[in-house]
Amino acid sequence: MQATSTSSVSGLHGSSVRGRGLVSGRAGPVRVQCTLQEARPSVNGVPVSVPKGAVPNRPILEVPDWENQYRRLTARTTQPTPASLSRLRLFSGTSNPTLASEVAHYLGMELGKIKCKRFADGEIYVQVQESIRGCDVFLIQPTCPPVNDHLMELLITIDACRRASARSITAVIPYYGYARADRKVQGRESIAAKLTANLITEAGADRVLAIDLHSGQCVGYFDIPVDHVYGETVILDYLASKRIATGDLVVVSPDVGGVARARAFAKKLNDAPLAIVDKRRSAHNVSEVMNLIGDVRGKVAVLVDDMIDTAGTITNAAKVLAKEGAREVYACATHAVFSPPAVERLSSGVFQEVIVTNTIPVAPENIFPQLTILSVANLLGETIWRVYNAASVQALRD
Repeated sequence: MQATSTSSVSGLHGSSVRGRGLVSGRAGPVRVQCTLQEARPSVNGVPVSVPKGAVPNRPILEVPDWENQYRRLTARTTQPTPASLSRLRLFSGTSNPTLASEVAHYLGMELGKIKCKRFADGEIYVQVQESIRGCDVFLIQPTCPPVNDHLMELLITIDACRRASARSITAVIPYYGYARADRKVQGRESIAAKLTANLITEAGADRVLAIDLHSGQCVGYFDIPVDHVYGETVILDYLASKRIATGDLVVVSPDVGGVARARAFAKKLNDAPLAIVDKRRSAHNVSEVMNLIGDVRGKVAVLVDDMIDTAGTITNAAKVLAKEGAREVYACATHAVFSPPAVERLSSGVFQEVIVTNTIPVAPENIFPQLTILSVANLLGETIWRVYNAASVQALRD
């Protein structure tokens, strides 16, 4: 049984209301065409579905197109959050603010506001001066000399960000201090590289981004993800601009431990030949060159290492190369630690050029004519952007 009826509804203040299940309005009488249907649980003995909320054998009021009208009335009126309001936040410690500023410039953003000061007794105070709740924070802080102060500052800053409810914290460590203490050479020694990794993890870091760790095993010391990028990309681009003939070039490892690094470097230089300097270390920061494996006579020798500390190893290797007939000697390293007497050794005339990066700030008194400093800001900035957007970091090296 079906019946069609017309109902009249007056305004909210009107007195005339006829019909059942009427729709009211403010603008005056509204006429609604309704259809009354009798809900039946079965037809000819075949069960049929009953609309949700309906009672069998009771008429149902159906307003045509009511679902679409309801959706239009309850449609979302707020606009989506602009892409510029990103959750990415970039902060810098006090060890290398110049590099951090260059990275921020590459990313097209400003460094976050942070307050760091030291009390009279040497204790460090850190306060993040903006809201980072729910943000992905990247802290740029190489643990360069003074290593202990900068490491402690990094730990305190990580803790401050964690307590400020950051969603994730990535410790960007261009230079990882204590990396050389990565194994036990003698009994009763500490593996400080592992201890440092534990401290960074326990402080609250969720990820570490480092450049040219002293050894690959340092990556395994962390119980959190580590993105290990290589500064050789920047140095290779610079060497390519010098247009040294492929046949005149030979890549040299200053010690046996750096053979894998030198081989990867030589492969990027059109698979240049490789030479190895065999050295024996009698004490810490003291080395003695024994012999040379490979031919360097009449060639341009490129010494490759991850860091230059006192420059004893690389200087002794350069002297042997010159003695064996190398035409020119270039020194390439990512980290310029430059502990005394590194500057005196490097500027003694054995090197045609010393090429380093700015993972560690070079003091003005350590600048000498043969020194060239390349920036890794673009490399770091691109890596940070890829980590933030969950893109491949390995593709930067491929």
